[in-house]
Amino acid sequence: MPADNAPHLIAAARRRHELTRSKAVQALRELEREGTAVTFESVAKAAGVSRSWLYSQPDLRADIQRLRERTRSTGRPTVPPVQQATDASLRQRLEEATARIRELRQENERLRRELAAALGEQRAQRRTDPQRRGSATIGPC
Repeated sequence: MPADNAPHLIAAARRRHELTRSKAVQALRELEREGTAVTFESVAKAAGVSRSWLYSQPDLRADIQRLRERTRSTGRPTVPPVQQATDASLRQRLEEATARIRELRQENERLRRELAAALGEQRAQRRTDPQRRGSATIGPC
C-alpha cells in the first residue's frame, strides 16, 4: 500500500501560500513607500504573483483597493506618509525662503546704488574729458 503523503503536500502548499503572501505584502508596502501607483497589476508584477490570486485574498484586495482609491482621488500617486512634510518643516522652509528673499532684495538695492554711482561717474567723466565725447556706438562695416 502506498504511503500517505497528504500531510506533506498540505504543509508544502501552506508554505508556498505563506511565501507568496509575504511577497505580495512586501511588494504592496514597497509600492506604497515609493509613492508608486498601487494597482492589482503593479502589485502582481512586483510580487511575481497572478492578479487573480490577489483578487482571491480579501485583506490584500482591500488594501490594494484602498491605496488605489487614494491614488485615483488625487489623480497621481500620493506621497507616502513617511515622506510627507510636517507643518513645522514647511514653516521652517517658508521662513528660510523669506529670509533669502529679504537678502536678495537688499543685495539688489545695493547693486542698483553702485550701478547708479558708476553711471554717474561715467557721465561726469565724459563731460570733463573732451577726448571721450564721441559716440561709443560702432557704425556699420
